[in-house]
Amino acid sequence: MKEIKTMSTKMTMPKKDVEETEAVPATGQKRAALQRYWLQVDRQTKTSFASHDAAETAGAAIKKAHPIVQVTIYDAKDSAVTVL
Repeated sequence: MKEIKTMSTKMTMPKKDVEETEAVPATGQKRAALQRYWLQVDRQTKTSFASHDAAETAGAAIKKAHPIVQVTIYDAKDSAVTVL
């Protein structure tokens, strides 16, 4: 019978610099801060606006181009939804 010898080795990884440990998001992966009025198409937030009028204008343009989709404006401050 053959004897199997096992070797015990300890692997050490090189120490990382402080610069390497900080996760830096790739270009385009950082989420933009949402403003008060969120424009949602079929329950998915597409963009946000500072004023209700600007959100309503953009929503009306989407609704005119695609009448079948559900377009809503969500007011993040008052938790109110306006269906266009």
